[in-house]
Amino acid sequence: MDPVSVGLLAALAGGAGGEVGRQAWAGLSALVRRPVRRDGGGRIPAASSSGEGELVRLAENPADQGRAQALSTVLAVRAALDEDFRSGLLAWQEQARLVRTGDGTVTNNVSGGAQHGPVVQGRDFTNLTFTSPPVRLDLPAADAAEPEQ
Repeated sequence: MDPVSVGLLAALAGGAGGEVGRQAWAGLSALVRRPVRRDGGGRIPAASSSGEGELVRLAENPADQGRAQALSTVLAVRAALDEDFRSGLLAWQEQARLVRTGDGTVTNNVSGGAQHGPVVQGRDFTNLTFTSPPVRLDLPAADAAEPEQ
């Protein structure tokens, strides 16, 4: 199972994703708060964290990447040790993919009035000049000979 994205956890804790994000955070909270089975049959050791403390600490300071990483780690450990928790976490991750958190997305804004011609988007503008006047191909050259009449 892939670990839960630290960026996703931090974004959800901070309220990203609107109502869908709030529902995803509530779903994770409910999953983490499920009772941890600590029986002798190889379930969660008594020393392991349920994740509840990490969840609360991240909610207190969503910008703290260390807290998000701690929650992600606890979720992975608990999922490795508890099959029921793992299946619940997998189902939660499928639903959380619908949340748009801005993690890894690109937003393009074109501004400054009317745009005539192509808009250049990207990161590598090597060998391009943006300060030269545009070349007008639809006008005859100024030094072209006048047509004879």
